[in-house]
Amino acid sequence: MKCYLDLLRHVLENGKIKDNRTGIRTISLFGGQIRIDLENGFPILTTKKVFYRAAIEETLFFIKGLNNNKYLKEKGINIWNEWEKENGDLGPIYGVQWRKWGGNIDQLSGVINEIKINPDSRRLVVSAWNPEDIDKMALPPCHTLYQFYVSEGKLSCHLYQRSADLFLGVPFNIVGYAFLTHVIAHLCGLGVGDLVVSYGDMHIYENHIEVVKQQLEREPLQLSRLYLNFSEDTSLSDIEYNNVRVQNYTSYGTLTGEVAV
Repeated sequence: MKCYLDLLRHVLENGKIKDNRTGIRTISLFGGQIRIDLENGFPILTTKKVFYRAAIEETLFFIKGLNNNKYLKEKGINIWNEWEKENGDLGPIYGVQWRKWGGNIDQLSGVINEIKINPDSRRLVVSAWNPEDIDKMALPPCHTLYQFYVSEGKLSCHLYQRSADLFLGVPFNIVGYAFLTHVIAHLCGLGVGDLVVSYGDMHIYENHIEVVKQQLEREPLQLSRLYLNFSEDTSLSDIEYNNVRVQNYTSYGTLTGEVAV
């Protein structure tokens, strides 16, 4: 995960102070990219302890096309609590757009089918940025669009993220999309290739600066491994966390920072 740490250091050293809607200023830069070879290990950050189950459960929540926070809270996952509306509703966020765009378009299933019949397609794209629904969402999508790519029997994923909270959010997003790539590859009988993430507004909140500096003093440890236990004909809605095993995750201690809402 050196690429993540290099990006974090680059923004810390070269970013400019910016205001934003949260009232907590950021050190910000525009435009950056990381590339992670998923064959080298499952990219859970090791320079601080990451609650990776939350990232995986959140991704399963999206994969299933769900949008009520009660599902996550029942599993002890509270990462969406600050944004939920009445009775846990989050509005038409990621999962709704992935599986029910416009009420009836299942983008994710469509992409899986296309990978199977036409793996060289340049249209293996899923978008969460639906302008018609933005104002109805609890939070407009930060990770807005992703594209799959098949080469030499391996599936790669390229994510575009318009807004990137580098200390808190990005490590979760990396785990989530690495997991998603593994799931889709498994369903399509493919290996995994690269996870590429391109960023728009990359930022470090001012109240995270000291913990970011602590993290940058730590040398990365060996990555963990991900194992999936479900068949290729399993429905997306039937995949559960008990079908997932993360092996040999080790990390430095926890580094905490407040979420800017």
